[in-house]
Amino acid sequence: MGDFRPTVKALMTGMNAVILDKSQTVKTALAAVLAGGHVLLEDVPGVAKTMLARTLALCSGCAFNRIQCTPDLLPSDITGVSVFNPKTQDFNFRPGPVFSQILVADEINRATPRTQAALLEAMAEGQVSIDGHTYKLEQPFIVFATQNPVEHEGTFPLPEAQLDRFMMRLSIGYPSLYAEAELLEKTRLAHPIEHVVPVADAETLVKMQAAVREVFVHEKVREYLLRIVARTRDSSHLTLGASPRAAMMLFRAAQAYAAVSGRGFVLPDDVKFLAIPVLQHRLMVNPESRLRRVTAEAVLGEVLKEVKVPAGIPMSGEKGRE
Repeated sequence: MGDFRPTVKALMTGMNAVILDKSQTVKTALAAVLAGGHVLLEDVPGVAKTMLARTLALCSGCAFNRIQCTPDLLPSDITGVSVFNPKTQDFNFRPGPVFSQILVADEINRATPRTQAALLEAMAEGQVSIDGHTYKLEQPFIVFATQNPVEHEGTFPLPEAQLDRFMMRLSIGYPSLYAEAELLEKTRLAHPIEHVVPVADAETLVKMQAAVREVFVHEKVREYLLRIVARTRDSSHLTLGASPRAAMMLFRAAQAYAAVSGRGFVLPDDVKFLAIPVLQHRLMVNPESRLRRVTAEAVLGEVLKEVKVPAGIPMSGEKGRE
């Protein structure tokens, strides 16, 4: 990743110029993208959820599409449709918005389960099957889905199988008073996103995703990660613990977060920090604990306190400098 550090820095600078006062969220979202994972942005309206994905697409030079999810949205509105051509007496396939590189599914929980499921194959396998034909999606392919956690009328909650496809669930939150004042001034004449210029391209992003896989993870850090995942499966508060896919996602996210931080090795603190955004949406709290207002995030907090952080991990060896 050493060759790509200037690109990572430029991406962060470009995104932070638009998404003010949220550098940690920007950094974590960029780590998810470099790990090849999809992101669920769950927050109230108007805090720049869609803007985050759009800015990333502009900075990285990737093709961008946005879907506004509504109850009458059909699967074909996402994947595309075959249209009969009377001249050739054949069907021609017209690709839908899923054929992009960074896709925003805005208010995904307003789409019906059937329409939500149209994204599953694309998110898991990077391809779309329509009318007996399979179409590969151009890489990188990243889905940013947004949803409002406050309003539930007319929504269809995402099932656990679909939630498990998202590497992270993030929230942006309100900006500070100073950042909001700066936002008002910056948007007075034009929006900052109008001045965003690409600092990379899709090919570079794919190379960066491959380079992230080479980030060194010490065996003690791997064991620490696995103990956290295993502990969620034993919790008396949870009906459903973290899956093996969750362990893989946490592993890759930690590698990417270390790379974005300018390191060639993963720290236990990387795993500890990422455990909540990577694991919380994959856990199911049992009914009794839910009545006592126990949340998945609170359970993870207890797990992280119980699992001992490994010590004595070499961070300056030759392997760690790669």
